[in-house]
Amino acid sequence: MTIDTFPPSMSVLTVPAADVPAAAHFATHSDVRRLLGSRDPATWILRGQGVVGLGRSAEFRVRGGTRFTSARVWWDAVRDSAAVDDRVNRPGTGLLAFGAFAFSPSSTADSGLVVPELVIGSDDHGAWVTLIRTGGAALTVSDADAAWRAHVVESPTALPTRDAPETERAAASYPTATPGALDEDRWMAAVADGVDMIRAGDLDKLVLARDVVVDAGRPIELSAVLARLSERYDSCWTYCVRPGGTDDPDAGRLLGATPEMLIRVKQGTASARVLAGTLDRRDLPEGANPEDFAGVALGGSDKQQREHKFAVDSLLAGLSPYAETVHGETEPFILALPNVWHLASDVRAELRTGVDGTLPSPLELAEAVHPTAAVCGTPTDVAGGVIEDLERMDRGLYAGPVGWLDASGNGEWGIALRGAVQLDARRARVSAGCGIVAESDPRAELAETWAKLRPMLESLPATRA
Repeated sequence: MTIDTFPPSMSVLTVPAADVPAAAHFATHSDVRRLLGSRDPATWILRGQGVVGLGRSAEFRVRGGTRFTSARVWWDAVRDSAAVDDRVNRPGTGLLAFGAFAFSPSSTADSGLVVPELVIGSDDHGAWVTLIRTGGAALTVSDADAAWRAHVVESPTALPTRDAPETERAAASYPTATPGALDEDRWMAAVADGVDMIRAGDLDKLVLARDVVVDAGRPIELSAVLARLSERYDSCWTYCVRPGGTDDPDAGRLLGATPEMLIRVKQGTASARVLAGTLDRRDLPEGANPEDFAGVALGGSDKQQREHKFAVDSLLAGLSPYAETVHGETEPFILALPNVWHLASDVRAELRTGVDGTLPSPLELAEAVHPTAAVCGTPTDVAGGVIEDLERMDRGLYAGPVGWLDASGNGEWGIALRGAVQLDARRARVSAGCGIVAESDPRAELAETWAKLRPMLESLPATRA
């Protein structure tokens, strides 16, 4: 199923933020988190840099096994017909779309791309403003200035996270996270079934996820949630995009802070960050050195190392056909996050030009490497079928690609982890998964899901039932 398949003709103007009178203050203090109070933002933020999209100039929605290809065809048509005046010419400038794609081709959730009306971005070289509108009329700086005044709600500094006062509240005063498709006992039984299948030789690794539903009891404050995530998890990519089209302006919004980069493409070079192997920071013994503890518990664990290797190998298998060379560390490193430690590996590849003389697009590469063993299992085709049988839920956008791409072949697609999908103004579905291997213990895996649910549960906020 596709919606809005006829590609619109777009006019695009990108200028330095300093050239836009209404953005002058932002240009000198260009932390894009200051824009999170704006209405219904699309975001991709790392340490205060990235892109924020406001308004909607065009969108494309799709379901099924051809979701990536259909979106790519639509985007190519939009790109080829657009009139672009890009006075900055860096990754993320010019014509740009945010997107999110369902984990499975059988999902009933909408995948899609959203082209904002206004995009504000920043990187190490400064800030820019992009105005995107349908039609062929040439755009001016005055148009960009008017759009800024219409869309942007700018705070003097990044929005407060409110962590301090809210963590002082009694846990009982928080909204409750109730079980989703499976309660804890049934999910642990599914893990045990998965372990039995692995020991029987049916597959090597399986990733099983579960979901909980949060009712905040009041409208979810999107700006506050995104601010908490982007400040506390500033080494992760804070994402927010609403690809689905519904009568409810909140339903279908995907948001979170992912530590895992599925694929990044910048000026012909691809890179990725692979995570597999997790340790809860709450397991740190009293008086122990955190780095030493994580290094031994993760780096010295054969189970964690094998789980990680499966994930790296699956990424390399998907990426290698598109690359001239691929580089990666021989050993994973320990990635420290506020809630957990991970085994992590960074991969870099120089892309190969195709027979048509062009480089593969970020969206084509995202399809090629999704899903990795980090969110599915090994072998992928076997694990995918087992997931649907054991989880008893439609993952929807959880663990699918989320990010952005521009018209120059650049883009960043993370894996939609440590996040939630809004069901309506006050309710959200939060999901987390674990890598299952032959040595996995169901109760330990359940505890790991709670560790991975914490970023969203604390940000909404919510507590377990």
